[in-house]
Parts: sequence; structure tokens; C-alpha cells
Amino acid sequence: MKDTMSPELMDLVAARFHALGEPARLQILHALRRGEISVNDLVEETGLGQANVSKHLQILHSLGFVARRKEGLFVYYRLADKDVFRMCDIMCGRIESRVRGVERMLRAG
Repeated sequence: MKDTMSPELMDLVAARFHALGEPARLQILHALRRGEISVNDLVEETGLGQANVSKHLQILHSLGFVARRKEGLFVYYRLADKDVFRMCDIMCGRIESRVRGVERMLRAG
């Protein structure tokens, strides 16, 4: 990362982090980790409503996290930016480590 960032770049970075702060979007991205999937299948897999999934996919698409293609009446989504999982894996590892530390303290106390 650069030593200095323009305000415009900071806004773009903040928008990407903000998008990842929504559990439903993380759920959608996790479902897409296994490969391309239709909107209908995403609805079924996530348990979210069609309108909700579509709204979140639009945001993820506008920020470059997902790509889409249309085939007849169906729209299929796939990950466009797999690097997002590097961030998620780092954060999940940190959370797991912290939870293990708390569990050790509780057992010791």
C-alpha cells in the first residue's frame, strides 16, 4: 500500500470494506467461492429473498467483487476478485485465535 492515499482512493477502499461489513454479502460471496451459480440457486442456498440477493449482488458487482453473465432468462454470478478471501481468511484466523485465547482463559479461571 502507498504511504499516502488520495481522498478518492480512500473513498473507494472504504466502500469495498463497507460492502464486506454486511453478513448477507459475505454469505453470497461464500456461496460463490465454490463456483458460478444462478441467482435462483443463490436464493436457495442462502435462504435470503430474491430481492435481497439481487440488491446485494448489484452492490458486489458495482464494486468489482463479482462478475455476471446472462443466459436466456437466467443470470449467473461468479467471483471476479478471489483476493477478497485472502482478507476474509486473515480475519477469520484472527477471530479464531482470539476465541481460543478466551476459551483458555475461561478454562484456567
